[in-house]
Amino acid sequence: TNNMPKHIRRKTRLKERNIKPLELPFRGFVHGVVFFFILAACVPTTAASGSVVEGQVESETCFRAEGSVSCSTDDNMGKAGVALAGPRRVAKVVLSVEQGEGVGARVRRSIGTAALRHLQPFLMLDEFKVTPPAGFPDHPHRGFETVTYMLDGTPFVHEDFNGHKGTIHPGDLQWMTAGRGIVHSEMPDPTDTSGRPAHGLQLWINLKKKDKMVAPAYQELPASAVPIAEAEGVQVKVIAGTALGTTSKVLTRTPVEFLDFKLMQGARHQQPVPSHWTCFAYILQGQASFADAKAAGAHNTVVLEGGEGRDHVAVENKGSEPLHFVLLSGEPIDEPVAQRGPFVMNTEAELRQAMEDYWQGRNGFENKDWNSSLGKNAFQ
Repeated sequence: TNNMPKHIRRKTRLKERNIKPLELPFRGFVHGVVFFFILAACVPTTAASGSVVEGQVESETCFRAEGSVSCSTDDNMGKAGVALAGPRRVAKVVLSVEQGEGVGARVRRSIGTAALRHLQPFLMLDEFKVTPPAGFPDHPHRGFETVTYMLDGTPFVHEDFNGHKGTIHPGDLQWMTAGRGIVHSEMPDPTDTSGRPAHGLQLWINLKKKDKMVAPAYQELPASAVPIAEAEGVQVKVIAGTALGTTSKVLTRTPVEFLDFKLMQGARHQQPVPSHWTCFAYILQGQASFADAKAAGAHNTVVLEGGEGRDHVAVENKGSEPLHFVLLSGEPIDEPVAQRGPFVMNTEAELRQAMEDYWQGRNGFENKDWNSSLGKNAFQ
């Protein structure tokens, strides 16, 4: 294949990964709910700096944490025998308070508050619980990626203005690149009769300036395709990146790792993380002890500071119940951030342009007359 033309090699790789371009034409969208997401979501801010389904991956620099090592029993060595230097220290612990979001939905916001505005490349992390008919009806995005990971409860139905529609169940994952523009809805499945709320996490990951206007794309993995590794009381679902010698199938434009850990009582683990990366944990259940810091309980965000000589995260479950947390880490993007609600660009001028593009139906938002089949029910 090395003798093939470059564009043929690229198409061959996409075909092998079952990634295909969005094919349906843009048709247009108008919906009053967007005022809520654009004007109420947040004020403008500027800060320094398993199958893959419908969509396309244009970048050839997708990241997998190749070569990283992990350990669960030896305090000084990785599984591949690579010595670890020192653990990251706890820099900050912030409790997420439940609040309203969307239409009738409840979320606990981790990243994206006044206490933790941005942790580059991460823009927002919500733990959501949504019971029908509440949800997140039709709204736009531009300039970043959203990752929706279902934990339990009612499945979540996703629709967008390009004709893509799918349902994600507990344990399933959707990695959406909004790129130059998408309008979509995210609603609990109205046909589910369990009466349980849809419970999951949604993470927003920034894109570099060069990637902000790429075509929208999806990667969707059912729970059965998310790799799981286990060792001595430690279980990890590898959503993105590598842990315990197991690597995810997900490709990311921004180098990140997204790991879902469960530690039994008394278990401990060391997870290598590049010392210059941003890193934090969000606790879902139990008590997490990082390095020698005081244990943090459920719904707390623990920011783990790196730097020279701090090349891994050391965590132990000293509590009386299982510990469940997600560990997020990523390479910072050294670019300015300008954000208003669901639009994330580099400058205020680009932000104004994104909003004008949306309202005027151009540059990716041509299909602004679209209405989702489920989102409209949230207003009835």
